[in-house]
Amino acid sequence: MTGSRVVALGHYQPAKVLTNDDLAAMVDTSDEWITSRVGIKTRHVGGPDEPVDELAAHAGAKALAAAGLQPSDIDLVLVATSTAIDRSPSMAARVAARLGMGSPAVMDINVVCSGFTHALAVADHTIRAGAATRALVIGADKMADIADWTDRTTCVLLGDGAGAAVVTADPSASDSPSAPDTPGGPGIGPVLWGSVPEMGNAVRIEGTPPRFAQEGQSVYRWATTQLPPIARKVCEKAGIAPEDLAAVVLHQANLRIIEPVARKIGAVNAVIARDVVDSGNTSAASIPMALSKLVERGEIASGAPVLLFGFGGNLSYAGQVIRCP
Repeated sequence: MTGSRVVALGHYQPAKVLTNDDLAAMVDTSDEWITSRVGIKTRHVGGPDEPVDELAAHAGAKALAAAGLQPSDIDLVLVATSTAIDRSPSMAARVAARLGMGSPAVMDINVVCSGFTHALAVADHTIRAGAATRALVIGADKMADIADWTDRTTCVLLGDGAGAAVVTADPSASDSPSAPDTPGGPGIGPVLWGSVPEMGNAVRIEGTPPRFAQEGQSVYRWATTQLPPIARKVCEKAGIAPEDLAAVVLHQANLRIIEPVARKIGAVNAVIARDVVDSGNTSAASIPMALSKLVERGEIASGAPVLLFGFGGNLSYAGQVIRCP
């Protein structure tokens, strides 16, 4: 079957930056308290005139420009988000309209923090099945809209943003697992995904208006103990050893989760994405945004193997190894 690969990336964040000192003027917290517990220094926050689809469209436009494609070249738009307030039109449909696309298939995917890696797998599978040839896959969330700004344990975590990837069919990508930096290997490796339904309430976006809440200690224990072996299995499915990874881009939840999980995976030679320090937890946007920034700064060579691994809401996870565009 025809494989697929990521050919370009893009990201976008609102201009307004909220520092830890700004938060200290709003709730009982401090820069030291936030930094020591989650490693976050700043986050970007969108205003009421910056809806989720606008963030997503900006990131998507940048990815299309980097790929040298026109909006009309795209036949599938997938937007991973958990902060779409309206049911219809979907975020994907709104993005397609903003970008002036032709007649793409449009779908939203809500798997919260692991939404982008789920959406990337869906794009890969759709292209492999012959139902699409060029996809725009976006992770976009406006977490400020669902933050409880009186809760110092959660509001300090959240930020807004979007990241996008252009995924195209690639007949040269073989169907058999092999290291993504070797000729014939899959540009997007096999996905490993799943969930822990009985613990799904550990991360919640509920109510009217919706608000974000979580059982932080439960999520921390699950992430740091259960996820590293799953991430190693992602590498195994791709036919690559963790020590051969060029980069690891985990969901940017908390620096105290990212660093021990990356260490336990065994990616000793990899660049570890730490965009959470500057951007906070942007849910589905965090992985594509962090990856786009690493590529923009030239920290990953084109064609190098990168582990993407999302986890969080629903206590779900999804990961794959890709070739860096």
